[in-house]
Amino acid sequence: MTSSLINAQVGDKTDTATFATGCFWCTEAIFEELNGVLSVTSGYTGGTVANPTYKEVCTGETGHAECVQIVYEPNKITFDELLEVFFEVHDPTSLNRQGADVGTQYRSAIFYHNDEQKQKAEYYKNELNKSGAYDKGIVTEIAAFSKFYPAEDYHQEYYENNKNSNPYCSVVIRPKLEKFQKVFAKKLKTN
Repeated sequence: MTSSLINAQVGDKTDTATFATGCFWCTEAIFEELNGVLSVTSGYTGGTVANPTYKEVCTGETGHAECVQIVYEPNKITFDELLEVFFEVHDPTSLNRQGADVGTQYRSAIFYHNDEQKQKAEYYKNELNKSGAYDKGIVTEIAAFSKFYPAEDYHQEYYENNKNSNPYCSVVIRPKLEKFQKVFAKKLKTN
């Protein structure tokens, strides 16, 4: 179900967040678990090429970041809470790299949809830097959202569809997901 279809069904009770934390497979699996999140779509944003393919984005030449677009209910989960998860589930101090994934397409980024999201993202980033929460400065890009391109179908629900067949799911995604579930247990859909 696409974000626009969900928005049409739910009306004004939804909002959208767009985050890049490296590989969208991990990010999608995590945000889908949160109570108040209606949909998470893997895709590409922040680049200069219209309708990019995964192969094109992987070259790093399109300027896009692998990202997720999240449609959520602000009365159940706030943008602040989504930011908390965003900064917890990846390394925001690593420039253009997450784990073994290297390139601008794997950058840490928040693509804000309005001034309030921009202000909250900047505030959160500044406060984390001032607090010394990380050993290095946060390099997360905060940029205006422009256009989102959904990734190819085989990228959607990747963890759910491949968790028992793809070693990447068991070696990389599952441990991240399990850690996330412990830290954010009270915010999960199952509670």
